[in-house]
Amino acid sequence: MTMSTVTVRVDQKTKETAAKIFDELGLDVSTAVRMFLKQTANRGELPMDLRQQDPFYGEANLDELRRRAQALDEGKVIVKTLDELRAYE
Repeated sequence: MTMSTVTVRVDQKTKETAAKIFDELGLDVSTAVRMFLKQTANRGELPMDLRQQDPFYGEANLDELRRRAQALDEGKVIVKTLDELRAYE
């Protein structure tokens, strides 16, 4: 198979941060980029989700919502009216 060279320009901080992560995974930058390109070619699409995730649906927030729903189901929630809350001011 004929090999080709790919040159990518990226800021130094991004390169260093990514290289550190790749190193922890036992990869170098070239291998990680080759993996990315191969997965793109194999899948016919980018091998990642590029949509900006709504923070509301982040795992930490969903965990908190589940915890609160469970507390509500178990009757561990104190319910106050708006007038009762205003009395604390």
